[in-house]
Amino acid sequence: MFTGIIEELGEVVEVRKNRGGIKLRIQAGEVLNGTKAGDSINVDGVCLTVCEVREKNFLVDVIKETLMKTTLSELHSASKVNLERAVQLNGRFGGHFVTGHVDGVGKIVKKSSGLITIQVPAGMVRYIFPRASIAVDGVSFTVVSSSHNRFEIAIIPHTARMTTLGFKNKGSLVNLEADFLGKQVENLLQHREGITKEFLSERGFIKGGP
Repeated sequence: MFTGIIEELGEVVEVRKNRGGIKLRIQAGEVLNGTKAGDSINVDGVCLTVCEVREKNFLVDVIKETLMKTTLSELHSASKVNLERAVQLNGRFGGHFVTGHVDGVGKIVKKSSGLITIQVPAGMVRYIFPRASIAVDGVSFTVVSSSHNRFEIAIIPHTARMTTLGFKNKGSLVNLEADFLGKQVENLLQHREGITKEFLSERGFIKGGP
């Protein structure tokens, strides 16, 4: 589990293809502290398992399915990536629950005055509405506004400096993960007998009444 608060920008130093997908070697600093093989690191919004740790870089495997469903297939040597280690239970939780399981790939269609407009796949539209949480390339955001298949987020100067979203422009693709809790509520409503919107509203899980 992650928070969507990026710890640092890493740099891809090697992309090695194999039958199962690719291996990525990523140069980093902060996220290497305490990290060992088997640990999880969020790379541009995708949860990956560390295979090897060296003094200034780490190695991860990316399988074909992940390449097909995320933007990691576009990475090359010198690509910058957002990095975050898995959250520790004794640490502060500054963003929202992020699993690193990408729901879809969006496209930046506008970027101006601290706002980024992103077009989303049809299957994700129902999860996106004003004040909902969303992870964009692993970065935690609150939706400012939404309309049809697009939504807006506000990016502050600090986030622009510390993440890839500072230099991605119109036409760039981004990994999107909808709010984990919202998806869990949807799953309960669809597959559990006796749990309705009224049931959840009465117990304070969601706003609104019958």
